[in-house]
Amino acid sequence: MASPFVVPGPAGVAIRGRLRVSQADAAVLAEVGVFLGSLAAGDLAVRSRHGLEHGSDTWAVRKRELTGLCSARWAGSITKATHDQWALARRGQAAEMAWLRGQIARIEARLARPLGAKADRRAGLARGYGSRSEWHAKSRRLHALRARLAGVEADWAAGRVRVVRGGKKLAHQRHHLDAAGLSRDAWRERWRAARMFLAADGESGKRFGNETLRVTDTGQLSLKLPAALAHLANAPHGRYLLDATVQFTHRGAEWLDRITNNRAVAYRIHHDVTRGRWYVTASWHRTPAPVLPLEAALARGVVAVDMNDDHLAAWRLDKHGNPVGEPRRYFYDLTGSTQHRDAQIRHALTRLLHHTRATGAAAIAIEDLDFTDGRCREKHGRNKRFRRLISRFPTAKLRARLVAMAAEQDIAIVAVDPAYTSRWGAQHWQKPLTSSNRQVSRHDAACIAIGRRALGHPIRRRTTPPPHDRSDRAGHRTAQARPETREREEPRPRIPGPRTRCVPPGRGANAGDQRAQHRSEHATEQRSWMQDALPLSL
Repeated sequence: MASPFVVPGPAGVAIRGRLRVSQADAAVLAEVGVFLGSLAAGDLAVRSRHGLEHGSDTWAVRKRELTGLCSARWAGSITKATHDQWALARRGQAAEMAWLRGQIARIEARLARPLGAKADRRAGLARGYGSRSEWHAKSRRLHALRARLAGVEADWAAGRVRVVRGGKKLAHQRHHLDAAGLSRDAWRERWRAARMFLAADGESGKRFGNETLRVTDTGQLSLKLPAALAHLANAPHGRYLLDATVQFTHRGAEWLDRITNNRAVAYRIHHDVTRGRWYVTASWHRTPAPVLPLEAALARGVVAVDMNDDHLAAWRLDKHGNPVGEPRRYFYDLTGSTQHRDAQIRHALTRLLHHTRATGAAAIAIEDLDFTDGRCREKHGRNKRFRRLISRFPTAKLRARLVAMAAEQDIAIVAVDPAYTSRWGAQHWQKPLTSSNRQVSRHDAACIAIGRRALGHPIRRRTTPPPHDRSDRAGHRTAQARPETREREEPRPRIPGPRTRCVPPGRGANAGDQRAQHRSEHATEQRSWMQDALPLSL
């Protein structure tokens, strides 16, 4: 079992605002974006040909050649974007090699087993294939995966990457326009918009934090035109000033504070062809907040969350691991477009964060899930429905969204090991918490298991009772108190009140004396023994 840990917050901020441009401004932005996009495509090709031999000298040569075509700042933005794209492609190659090697290892392990053999987890043996035909098909797939792995490893050794500016999916749709429901002109418009380049990094100390794409405190946006398009300038120093203004509603005060102090802010302008809108995205780095210690984050309890394909199950637990209140469920629909799914996730997380603040907890416990191989048939068998269920889990996006949104609310995110949380939660908590007026689901019980694991408590409600003859040596009966908690082995403190009004406070039998509990040769009262009087019948 991996120990729970506090997830560090994000170190970057990105906000987006709509740019309501006129037809003249849209034409200028499109012409500049297409021109810079062609330069970026050529620079990416040059960088890909250099491969692993690329260094600071070749980078300087690339930037010098681009400076003569546009400007020094645009050249710096293009070369940096090219380097980031090449590095991203390399990380994708590494991930693909790891995935292929894992698939090959699983298939080889199953091919080595007899047909119909059962799995043995203790011995580390995989189950065998069910039939000879399946064994033959998997052996053919094994050869295909090995050939694919050899090709990826050759590209990795040579430093060769395969990148499509504009996206591989959109490039594939060009050959299947009828299936995509697009005409040739509509596809070409999307392709041109996807390949445009209108992005510039910020510069600290410069006016409003960016000299290439400048947004003033009043929302006026202007851009430095490339040398080849200097005739489009309508402002001094070869700049073009747009008629539209920019307004950032979300984190607007933080953005205004940065540009007022001339701190670096990066901007990106992109065109959404489907909606016919232009957007500008502002982003910047900020000093990450120090990671809160685990004990401090869990001091006021935790809200445990169990992720599912259609909802989030949440339950509040106090610091002793006891469920408080009623379980909550926050549903979302992951069908439809990407924008719809993203909005559904944000709405569910917003309600979850509001509930956490209302309960007074300062942390949210969540499973550290990773379904990168969720569609693997070798791991989950022929259950296609289950594999599709796992593949629909928005693990990466939901986790990134939750961490970013919780950081703004000063709520810590605690990640725990996901092993057996659903099974043990249902075994120990589902039935005891179910009553005639409350139905506890398996996911609600999993929340309790997640929260107790984050708090450091065992998932089961009680430990095994100690032997009756050696209760002091066996230890405490309950698992609710931590081992370092003071007086956890002592008897309950005596609380005077209506139930003990016949005995004044501080008087009566010693409630803390436990020596008379099922012991022989010991008096039950702290007084001398006296023979009772003989009965009158004798």
